[in-house]
Amino acid sequence: MHSICIFLGSKTGTNPAYAQATKAMGKELALRGLTCVYGGSDTGLMKLLADSVLDSGGKVIGVTVQALHDKEIFHPDLTELHVVPSMHERKALMAKLSDAFVALPGGIGTLEEFFEVYTWAQLGFHSKPCGLLNVNNYYAPLDTLLDNAAQEGFLTSSHREMVIRADTPAEILDLLIAKK
Repeated sequence: MHSICIFLGSKTGTNPAYAQATKAMGKELALRGLTCVYGGSDTGLMKLLADSVLDSGGKVIGVTVQALHDKEIFHPDLTELHVVPSMHERKALMAKLSDAFVALPGGIGTLEEFFEVYTWAQLGFHSKPCGLLNVNNYYAPLDTLLDNAAQEGFLTSSHREMVIRADTPAEILDLLIAKK
């Protein structure tokens, strides 16, 4: 495993645990020699992640779309920044550049990006592991929803088990590496 795509919030959220876990994830990625692939933003948890990876000597690849690049601030010190024409191309490139995917706390964009790569795995378009970093039980309601979808016959148990869940950065990375 060489690189992990991280989906996370462009805001920091209300609980300081989110920022702490994000910084710990960045440091853990760098210490393990794993390149971080993310959206490239210089705001919220996204900024904290990139800063932490870079401060720990790691590499960070940002991927964004031209429309966002023209109006938002992107991290100035990224190892690489790719600017593509559309969101579909952005997500495809992030997936191509990554060996696994992890969602940290975030909003609807984080959830949408995670569910897209999870769906691709379910459909057999890739076999890369997908995980949720369950900081402060942030993803407990999602776990309940996925369990309910399986119980109600909309999600097979094997597809439900595709989502790796852990409470710490070290634990999620260990589980992802073991799955690869």
